[in-house]
Amino acid sequence: MRNYLLLFLAIGLEVMGTMMLPSTQSFTKLFPSSVSVVSYVLSIYLLAVLSQKLPLAVIYSSWAGLGVFSVALLSYAFYKQTINWQTIVGLFLIVIGVTIVNIYKGESF
Repeated sequence: MRNYLLLFLAIGLEVMGTMMLPSTQSFTKLFPSSVSVVSYVLSIYLLAVLSQKLPLAVIYSSWAGLGVFSVALLSYAFYKQTINWQTIVGLFLIVIGVTIVNIYKGESF
């Protein structure tokens, strides 16, 4: 359970770093740039730690998939970016894919 909490923390840090990118103004603003870089570095560090404890497919699919899903929804909420129905379907397919990877993480063909 602790490993999955660390994974969600890594995802949250990656999402925070990504959401801060517009505020960095091409890395010309010190505070948002620092928050973004530190968030990414900590997220990657947690992925490295977790790669010793969980399957890499589970770690990366969860990190990337849930990160994309979260950033898309938060961009809609905070930056007023538009989301059409095709995007919504695609985002839910990502969540379904991540769920399938996590459910069948121990099985091989």
